[in-house]
Amino acid sequence: MAKPVNPIVKQVLELGPTVLFFLIYLRIRDDVFTFNDTEYTGFIVAALVFVPILLVAMAILWKLTGELSRMQVFTAFMVIFFGGLTAWFNDERFFKMKTTIVYGMFSALLGIGLLRGQSWLAYVMKDMMPLEDAGWMILTRRLCAVFALLAVANEVVWRTMSTDAWVKIETFAFPAALMVFLVWQTMALQDYLIEEEPGDET
Repeated sequence: MAKPVNPIVKQVLELGPTVLFFLIYLRIRDDVFTFNDTEYTGFIVAALVFVPILLVAMAILWKLTGELSRMQVFTAFMVIFFGGLTAWFNDERFFKMKTTIVYGMFSALLGIGLLRGQSWLAYVMKDMMPLEDAGWMILTRRLCAVFALLAVANEVVWRTMSTDAWVKIETFAFPAALMVFLVWQTMALQDYLIEEEPGDET
């Protein structure tokens, strides 16, 4: 069971690495770095620096709470994997595609669960949001669609817009859209919330 932690500290650890990536990118985006006679753009260097920053933040979060969600572990693996490909091939497209694959995988996994008549989202988030089974199925269908839309949106953005635009949208617009959706669903699914009985708190 997760240990209680200050919600502000938790938010900083979860969102801080992405914000730091954005700030580092802004600082070095026009620079070129040479390692072993190979030139790397500021974007690629910022992407590589992001990997250890994320791992340190996750290690601190794990130390404080005693656990990490499956989504956090999967996201960290994808960042490490595609960060490595970005450095190995010296190609920023790999890091940009990472977002598409992460959102796409989330959508696919939720979709597989739905085809089996199950809400795998409930398996991950049941302790955070006490919903009836019908509510979980509704939320899962909607979130599956949202992740698919975000995956498509990322493909459109990185293929048609500048790197500056992609970094800003990846850092702020996509997370904000997801957060607004979740807040909206919290209100929209009130009828499916399970209210605790007075004796449940003892």
